[in-house]
Amino acid sequence: MSAVLDMALSQQDEHPLKDNAMSVMISATEAKLQTHEAICAERYQSLSDSLSKGDKRMTKIEYLLYAVIAAVLLGPGVAAEFIKKLFGL
Repeated sequence: MSAVLDMALSQQDEHPLKDNAMSVMISATEAKLQTHEAICAERYQSLSDSLSKGDKRMTKIEYLLYAVIAAVLLGPGVAAEFIKKLFGL
């Protein structure tokens, strides 16, 4: 592997125009990569925020489902009495 690397480096020294073109290509690639990383960081933050909000919503839905299950199992009369006591009616 080092023989291939040595050969590539020796060929670069022979062609200064290729070296300049290569460095321009590398800097363009680095700029594209930095832009890509910045965009991905924003997307990741947005995704993380969205999942956090979704988790809170799922918790509320879970509690509502527990209440509905209790109302179905205990009957509508018991559920109505519980709501009356809960709201002080």
